[in-house]
Amino acid sequence: MVRLSRPSQAFELENEPGTPLFLRIARALIQGIQRGRLRRGARLPGTRALAAQLKVNRNTVVAAYNELALQGWIRVHPSRGATVAEDLPDAIPPSSAVATVTPGHNPGVRAHPAERPPRFVLSDGTPDPRLLPASELARAFRRALPSPAFLEAQGYGDPQGSPKLRRALAELLASTRGLAVGPEDILLTRGSQMGLFLAARAIAGTEPAAIAVEDPGYPLAWEAFRMAGARVVGTPVDREGISVDALRDLAGRERTLRGVLVTPHHQYPTTVTLGAGRRLALLAAAAEHNLTVIEDDYDQDYRFEGRPILPLAASASFSSESPVIYLGSLSKLLAPGLRLGYVVASPDRLRRMTAARQAIDRQGDVPLEIGIAELLQDGELARHARRARKIYLERRDLLVSGLRRELGDALSFHLPAGGLAIWTSVRRDIDAELWASEALHQGLAVSSGVRFALGAEGMQNAFRLGFASLNGAEMENAVRILARSRPR
Repeated sequence: MVRLSRPSQAFELENEPGTPLFLRIARALIQGIQRGRLRRGARLPGTRALAAQLKVNRNTVVAAYNELALQGWIRVHPSRGATVAEDLPDAIPPSSAVATVTPGHNPGVRAHPAERPPRFVLSDGTPDPRLLPASELARAFRRALPSPAFLEAQGYGDPQGSPKLRRALAELLASTRGLAVGPEDILLTRGSQMGLFLAARAIAGTEPAAIAVEDPGYPLAWEAFRMAGARVVGTPVDREGISVDALRDLAGRERTLRGVLVTPHHQYPTTVTLGAGRRLALLAAAAEHNLTVIEDDYDQDYRFEGRPILPLAASASFSSESPVIYLGSLSKLLAPGLRLGYVVASPDRLRRMTAARQAIDRQGDVPLEIGIAELLQDGELARHARRARKIYLERRDLLVSGLRRELGDALSFHLPAGGLAIWTSVRRDIDAELWASEALHQGLAVSSGVRFALGAEGMQNAFRLGFASLNGAEMENAVRILARSRPR
């Protein structure tokens, strides 16, 4: 046992053979938080200082902090280090069970009060922060601080985002997505979640408005739309994606319908790719009913077979009032804790979105944006994407083989060509919710289909199983628990 201390911040590092060192550090910090030694908002030691104290590589401490940030235990502030999250509940009494943290664990997913939190999480599609090119990003961040681009922004930067990153993104979108855009057409956001909120504000304005969403679909988008003042209306999804016929019927009934949210590359959560016929029909229906298409292209970077399907926005011209607002995210490529997304829209909508963003968040993280721009320009992000795709493909195949071997009679699925999750239908005589509850009791958190349903029609007896955040050994354990917890 190694005991570390700092004023009011003592914690213990247990000797756990076979457990990665970064997880042991993360667990020690969680113990300190739960026992009240590390209070909400308390500053944590810097990664360099803690690494020196522990006599470990700094990257190990960075990985531990990344894991804790991903799970919501801490917040990492580029300008002032890491702090314990402010929104955590009061410290857990010392007599309570101490949480164990594993990649993908979310402290928001709670087990029965008498149980330990889940040891494994088959997430809904979260990347593995352990694959983050942390050293390269740290170097780029350090170079960004004294750079002219940052120093010129000291009097507050452009609320639309770093011009350097917007130029790099414009080149990326042109070469990989087929979007003919310039840096003036791009707004940088703190993740795609902010982009969804701003898009809804730009569409809804001050008048009563409704936005159609896929059902089943993405619950956090629905919340963003509601907070922006829009009413959310479900549109069914079938084996080919969103039903355009149902959307037309809805538009005929809903006079305040102003837009529709779609995830055409891999529908969230079912992973279905919207085919060419449906895409053309969707754009035609949007034009006919004067609807704005909000395209959330959340996982374009992860395509394992064939070339990625070009987004709907590739057929749009953003020099005029485009029918498409296009959203993308770098968080899925790097790590969820790095909140960096972007929006492409027509000039008028982009002005409205930028004004709304400026009112709630003056500007983005300029050093981070400049650092990411460097990684894009020197090809490091492209190299990281290639490495990550190879690893995630191996993990996808490992999950698939495990499911077919252990649960082939209970689960059925179509192998997705990309993305970070698999949508599995559960046999009709097995209750997926009951199964998920029993799995949680045994230490595994999984997302059942009811989580993604807006209305009764969208409810499906299914699981969305993410494979990216677990390595081989962790995946094997997760599949064994899933098989063992199956209701009989």
